[in-house]
Amino acid sequence: MYTLGLGILLCLLKYLEIGPVAAWSWWWVLSPFAVTLLWWAWADSTGYTKRKAMEKMDQRKQERIDRNKEAMGMRPRRPR
Repeated sequence: MYTLGLGILLCLLKYLEIGPVAAWSWWWVLSPFAVTLLWWAWADSTGYTKRKAMEKMDQRKQERIDRNKEAMGMRPRRPR
């Protein structure tokens, strides 16, 4: 996501002709978008995105269970 933000910023600087970016080739200005595309393709093909989403859901689930146990007066399980 950082490379996407960088690409948008560089496009804006190039379009508005601000700073040294105005003299750069459009290939250099658009290169962060290519890096972002490669990152997303790799993350999706290796399952990285899905794995991170599942880890986040598991963490939220465990926090909810711990909150409910604490509300009932039971001690929550310690993280492994």
